[in-house]
Amino acid sequence: MKMILTIFFIFSLISISHASVVDFCVADYNAPKTPVGYSCKSPEIVTVEDFVYHGLNKIGNTSNIYKVSFQPAFDEQFPGVNGLGVSIARLDILQGGVVPLHTHPDASEVLLVTQGNIVAGFVSSNKVAYIKTLHKGDVMVFPQGLLHFQINSGGNTAIAYTSHSSENPGVQILDLALFRNNFPSWIINATTFIDYAEVKRIKALFQGSD
Repeated sequence: MKMILTIFFIFSLISISHASVVDFCVADYNAPKTPVGYSCKSPEIVTVEDFVYHGLNKIGNTSNIYKVSFQPAFDEQFPGVNGLGVSIARLDILQGGVVPLHTHPDASEVLLVTQGNIVAGFVSSNKVAYIKTLHKGDVMVFPQGLLHFQINSGGNTAIAYTSHSSENPGVQILDLALFRNNFPSWIINATTFIDYAEVKRIKALFQGSD
């Protein structure tokens, strides 16, 4: 019994040590950003507007190779989410558009479709692909760090909202990581088995270089 009480006491201390000592930490964009996020704005100058974001009420710029607009409400845009471990974004995918394979190293993601049809999926570390066609009102979750994608599978613009378990989930897009940089083409060819000429063609498409 004494051992059980000791273990319970230790876990209680751990829980208390991780409890928040403040209600919130609204981002102070005038202060230097730290390795763990933005500094906190003084509570005396925090207003309700710090907790409201108006940037997701219309479609963004879809003039890109993917025919996609991604509008984040992360800590960089939305000061109220700083330190809370949550964020949201709007996703607009034109007909024929695609969100390419990418990862969020610091967050899991929940996708809610509000218009159109979206084929979405992810690949597990066991090399299993989980793919589903989603319709209006459908929700799908993408575990942290796993490669995932979304494709407009309908005839009209698809709209979805994504929620993340971090105020700054981070992102690495596979296409850009391989082809929009100075990653030598021969190394991409050797490590992916993509034909060298095709690597050069795709690099030119993404404005990459050797």
